Amino acid sequence: MHAGLRYCPRRRMFNLHSIIDFITDFGDQAVILPLAAAIALIFLVSGWRRGALAWTVAVGATLGLMLVLKLAFLACGHLIPAAGIVSPSGHTAAAAVVYGGLAGIVMRSVTSNRYWLIACTLAVAVLCAIVFGASRLSLGVHSPAEVLAGGMIGVGGAVSSTAFAGVPSPRVRLWHVLAVGLVILILLHGTHLPAEDTIKSMAFTFWPFSACR
Repeated sequence: MHAGLRYCPRRRMFNLHSIIDFITDFGDQAVILPLAAAIALIFLVSGWRRGALAWTVAVGATLGLMLVLKLAFLACGHLIPAAGIVSPSGHTAAAAVVYGGLAGIVMRSVTSNRYWLIACTLAVAVLCAIVFGASRLSLGVHSPAEVLAGGMIGVGGAVSSTAFAGVPSPRVRLWHVLAVGLVILILLHGTHLPAEDTIKSMAFTFWPFSACR
């Protein structure tokens, strides 16, 4: 080998960072919002009004609470530095509530036992919170306290959705939900909404959050 030259192994097509990016993109609002809206619409059209209401309230409350917490901590977090939170992880919360809630829907085709449904929803939601939380930590965009906060809220939302959905309408077809969900994931995965920049602007502009600055 000539002096001054060194061997460089061929770079792998998918390195660890790209895999983590691939995972975390499933929790982006550009994917989560259309997916959640489509599922609610399927429930409503199929005549499962209670399921549509429970799903919409659970997902909406989860994302709404995360928005309020983000605004509050971005604007006022410096007043309580011991909390270690600047912006709770929306990806973690969104993934836990939507994919955990979907697990509850899938399990309804297997069992009608309410306790098993909630247990399975809880298990999948916690797993999603761990996986997506770990991806956000690996990317360096959130602290452990931030992903923990997001995970707890998302898990709570998923369990609430399953607990209050009631018995599904016979017209609800699981394959409709999964097929529509898969199409949305394929079409929108990799797209991003500039939500964080917008939220930061709101936190520093709108009262009462702006009063902390």
